[in-house]
Amino acid sequence: MAKRTRTPAKKPQAAKPGFISPQLATLKMKAPSGVQWIHEVKYDGYRVQLHIDGDDRKAFTRNGHNWVNRFSVIAGAFNIAGQAIVDGEVVVIHEGRTNFSELQADLGRGDQDRLVYFAFDLLWLDGKDLRRMAQLARKELLKQLIDENGLEAPIFYSEHHESDGQALFEAASKLNYEGIVSKRVDAPYRSERVEAWQKIKTVQREKFPVVGFVKDPSGVAALYLGKQEGNELRYMG
Repeated sequence: MAKRTRTPAKKPQAAKPGFISPQLATLKMKAPSGVQWIHEVKYDGYRVQLHIDGDDRKAFTRNGHNWVNRFSVIAGAFNIAGQAIVDGEVVVIHEGRTNFSELQADLGRGDQDRLVYFAFDLLWLDGKDLRRMAQLARKELLKQLIDENGLEAPIFYSEHHESDGQALFEAASKLNYEGIVSKRVDAPYRSERVEAWQKIKTVQREKFPVVGFVKDPSGVAALYLGKQEGNELRYMG
């Protein structure tokens, strides 16, 4: 009589979580250096967490509001077969750089033609919680996911630089970018403001009077700022 071979039981997949509070960067005056850091351009847009589960799509803002209707083109373009939770930024590129005012204007009109999504982190993939993994390992899995599924515009992988962070910051300053974000290569993902992510902004501090605002379900979404020049108040953005 032939001996029956017992098939090992498959480990059950964990249930995919709902909205995950985002990890936030700590503001610094100077970029860190060393092999333990990678550096990315800081995007001036809306932080959006994409949830993909088969044909189901969600697009959460940093406050946990599902704006998938506003970002339906981006959500549909992240076309993969399984499950994933991706962290990234929705932007509009205007005159060679991301422009928050142009993004606000497009969203106000319900226009999605210029919306672009820069994916920079992967939190969940096919039943596996990746948040305890190292930063660089998560990014490698994210790039693999995008490449293997042939994802194209408006989806882009957020490239990083392993050279000196201050050099990238100075280059960003010359190009009038908002700044850079430096990330510890060995750090896990935590839903709080952390030292493992450090943002260095190129914009210098200055006082601007508020001349208007835009509301969304979470409160104030954007402020319109002016600048006093002599007796005149000039709109700044």
